[in-house]
Amino acid sequence: MKKSILAISTVLVLTLLSCQKPIDENKIASDAVEAYKEKQTVEADKMKTIAQQFYNQLSNPNDPQTDALSKNYMDENWVSTPEPIGGAGRVGFVKTLSVFGAMITDLKWEPQEMLVSGNKIIVRSIATGTPNSEEGHFFGTPTNGTKKFEIPTIDIHTIENGKITKSHHVESWLTAIGQVSTTSKQ
Repeated sequence: MKKSILAISTVLVLTLLSCQKPIDENKIASDAVEAYKEKQTVEADKMKTIAQQFYNQLSNPNDPQTDALSKNYMDENWVSTPEPIGGAGRVGFVKTLSVFGAMITDLKWEPQEMLVSGNKIIVRSIATGTPNSEEGHFFGTPTNGTKKFEIPTIDIHTIENGKITKSHHVESWLTAIGQVSTTSKQ
């Protein structure tokens, strides 16, 4: 009896195994890699969308909704290096935009390239504008509102929980000053 149960069990197992398709380990690995790439692409696209909101705000510094809009993409305790002229945090960013909006009403900040690595996004952009402050100067340099600047910028943003938490940035403001100065020989 035991031998017949064992024989029947063996036949049953062999029959079931012969009905299964062979496992293609390469296909499983390939599918896993494709799923990972797709997830990374989706995450990168989300990060680019968050970063683009930052540049949209920079390009519209006089928007009365700046404070409300910045809450959508920027952490309240945002850390910027160097610290903006308006001070620390998201509120400092809003103040900085107000200062730039009064000084450069046509400010545009256009990303040229965005690269994502982990939770960081590196943005190469071009900032342009025509300073025309009421005081007649741009960072202490005389201007008359007729000369436009165009400078390259690089930012590295850290994004956590869907918001920019840190930014390291470099702008060539000395180049901008030279381009718009009424005392320059350009």
